[in-house]
Amino acid sequence: MIKKIVLGSCLGLGVMSFALAGAAVAQQGGIKRTPLQKVEFPDGYVTVTGIAEIPGGGSAGRHTHPGIETGYVLEGETELLIDGKPPLQLKAGDSYQIPAGVVHDAKVHEGKHLKVLGVYVVDKTKPLASPAK
Repeated sequence: MIKKIVLGSCLGLGVMSFALAGAAVAQQGGIKRTPLQKVEFPDGYVTVTGIAEIPGGGSAGRHTHPGIETGYVLEGETELLIDGKPPLQLKAGDSYQIPAGVVHDAKVHEGKHLKVLGVYVVDKTKPLASPAK
């Protein structure tokens, strides 16, 4: 069963932004980001698709996006922490959405892992992710 969670929006620069977002967001070791594609659409925006993998005990780090992030959990489990919402437990087969500008983090428990397919629709003049203040 796919669990859909409507949560928001995300903005970004492109495939290289996705690959480099980890440095801008948090200095978390072991996070692997694989950019898949970038499409300049809709007008003034870029849609970026990529895969992120977080090992057990890791996290994405608290950050925001200037546009919508939607995603699908391909493998593993995570606790998705979104400011103002209760923690969400996600597993393979679950999908999610995060609103633009909302601070969030994904934490992976020891002994688990996470692999997600993320899609970002972002203002092409802004960075894909920014550390939370």
